[in-house]
Amino acid sequence: MKTTIVKLEDSVGKVLFHDVTRITKAGKFKGTLFKRGHLIQKKDLPKLRKIGREHIYVLELGPDELQEEDGAAKLASLITGTNLRKAKPTEGNVAIISDTDGILKIDVDRLHQINEIDGLGIATQHKDRLINSDEKVAVAKVFPLTIKKEQINRVTQICENGGPIINVISLKKMDIGLIITGNEVYHGLIKDEFGPVMKKKIKKLGSTVTKIIFAPDDPKQIVDEMLKLQNEGVDLIIATGGMAVDPDDVTLRSALEAKANIIIYGAPVQPGFMFMISYLNDTPLLGIPACAMFYDTTILDLVLPRILAGEKLTRKDIISLAHGGLCLKCKKCTFPVCPFGRG
Repeated sequence: MKTTIVKLEDSVGKVLFHDVTRITKAGKFKGTLFKRGHLIQKKDLPKLRKIGREHIYVLELGPDELQEEDGAAKLASLITGTNLRKAKPTEGNVAIISDTDGILKIDVDRLHQINEIDGLGIATQHKDRLINSDEKVAVAKVFPLTIKKEQINRVTQICENGGPIINVISLKKMDIGLIITGNEVYHGLIKDEFGPVMKKKIKKLGSTVTKIIFAPDDPKQIVDEMLKLQNEGVDLIIATGGMAVDPDDVTLRSALEAKANIIIYGAPVQPGFMFMISYLNDTPLLGIPACAMFYDTTILDLVLPRILAGEKLTRKDIISLAHGGLCLKCKKCTFPVCPFGRG
């Protein structure tokens, strides 16, 4: 890279090689005054002087170099995967934006490998969180005005091994069966409050509760209802109302008698310690503790979107929620913009 400094009064007719940023006091504005490629005119000189510029830089690229925005655009293209789009480069940055509601997936190990390369930076949101359509999920950045092509080539090599490191898995529209257990609800002694809570959460995520079944604390009847829902072809079964350590809680026993594969019973997340995830063949069967009825945000809000994205969660997935799995129960809940579930 060859750099030539040109006095401002001699810059008319010259082409800017990099963006010129303007920042006003008190953080009222930060943005681009002139874009790279702008042809400097006489009327531009007062604006440039006002931001303290007395010279401009004319750069000549070597054959092994890329200008910052070209480098950032290439970097963003290499890391951007499914259901994502790239914004136009500006000041060496390229924003990566989701095209759909879904779960953000990031290969963190390869993200770190790329950020180890001098001159390059990628900042992202946390992986495995629910992302809305048109939400910014990452920014790719080239720090210097020019970057060696060899540094971008190293990113190419990293991404060739496993593909783009950032993807969004879109949510599926699932039919969900709900089994609400407990003698007190089944016999009409108390009003069911689980159903409305579950229906609201599920509807918000684009899926539907197609059937609600009330069952007493009778394992045989609960098993029958689980198997009926499976045979009817629901995509997900949620059992609520139990999940305590009481001897008369029969949800876990019913899942075992239905021959479900229990992935985990008891999760390191509060609210949600007594959560269960299992599978009846390929049909997810969740056991939801009573906390889901009393708290706006629980383990269900961390797990349900991922299941609706088609993920088959493992024991390791649930255990990994421990770091960041303590809800602070703030007076005003700001989830998902909070530490809960962000290990």
